[in-house]
Amino acid sequence: MVRISEFQIKDVVNISDGKKLGNIGDIEINLETGKIDAIVIGSGGKLLGLFGKEEDIVIPWNNIVKIGTDVILVRFKEQKYTQQQLNEPK
Repeated sequence: MVRISEFQIKDVVNISDGKKLGNIGDIEINLETGKIDAIVIGSGGKLLGLFGKEEDIVIPWNNIVKIGTDVILVRFKEQKYTQQQLNEPK
C-alpha cells in the first residue's frame, strides 16, 4: 500500500523524452468506483503566481506506465489534459 504523502514526493517523468513534469499536487478519485482517475501535477505558477498561472497538468491514470521507488513514469504528449477537458462529456 502507498500513502498519498509518499506518492506526492515522487518525480513524474515522461517516458517519451525523459523530461521531468513535476510532482503530484493532487489526485482525482471517482467516488462511484473508489478508483483513481487521474493525477494532477501542479504548475506552481510563475514567479510565485505574480505574473499569471500556468495550467495544471492532468494525466489519466491509464497513462501511468510504472510507479517506482523514486519516480513515476508516464506517457504524456504535449497536449495537456486540463481539469476542464476531463470534465467535458465525451
